[in-house]
Amino acid sequence: MSAGTALVTGASSGIGAAVAAALVRRGYTVYGTSRDPEKVNDPVEGVTYLALDLSDDASIEACAAAAGPVDVLVNNAGESQSGPFEELPMDALRRLFQINVLGAVRLSQLVLPGMRERRRGRVVMVGSMLASFPLAYRSSYVASKAAVKGFAHAARREYAGYGVGITTVEPGSIATGISERRTQYVAEGSPFRAAYDTMLAALNANEARGITAAKVAATVLAAIEAPRPRPLYAVGSNAPLVFALRRVLTRGAVERMVARRHGLR
Repeated sequence: MSAGTALVTGASSGIGAAVAAALVRRGYTVYGTSRDPEKVNDPVEGVTYLALDLSDDASIEACAAAAGPVDVLVNNAGESQSGPFEELPMDALRRLFQINVLGAVRLSQLVLPGMRERRRGRVVMVGSMLASFPLAYRSSYVASKAAVKGFAHAARREYAGYGVGITTVEPGSIATGISERRTQYVAEGSPFRAAYDTMLAALNANEARGITAAKVAATVLAAIEAPRPRPLYAVGSNAPLVFALRRVLTRGAVERMVARRHGLR
């Protein structure tokens, strides 16, 4: 017997693929999404792939319709972006927020009414620890993940009385090869080039040493299966220690700690 139906966005690789595989093992009927399901290089056994382009509202609606009623939605798909604040192109910012924030919000809006009516369900937003520990030259990505967390935190009380849990999982550094897919915007002759390159080298090194996608998936699964999921789960990058330090250190001290971890002053 199926444990229920789950929809996992961005399930062609990385965290999404690991979450989809974990849910299959738990007995869920799992739909995973990809921009082009026919081009998924290493499909997860037991997962049915649906097309989803988060920059296209019609695609989002078609995906929700194809999946039908779902008990679990994991909003994992997204884009990583970096660049000096003043050099980020507005069209790139709009695309990032459409994919990372508005697309996830719209898909959630489409599946939540069914969860509310059935009085059960879980929505997990896959964010980033950078939303809690902002990093220079990552402002657009930080802001997009903070926005996703904000939506989840505010909306969770609206649905708690209906048996529906909404939560955010914030991974730290993850070894998924995301550094190779990150979009970057740095102007030629940028005065920020040296500091940006320093940050990026440290960021890539931290990610190469990061936790596995499977470890993040285990945390996502814990959030899904908790009787009363917490608002926030963090995993990787010494999350228990750094969140404890965040509670006792000043904001300035935390900012300096994050900067030093990335080679900045």
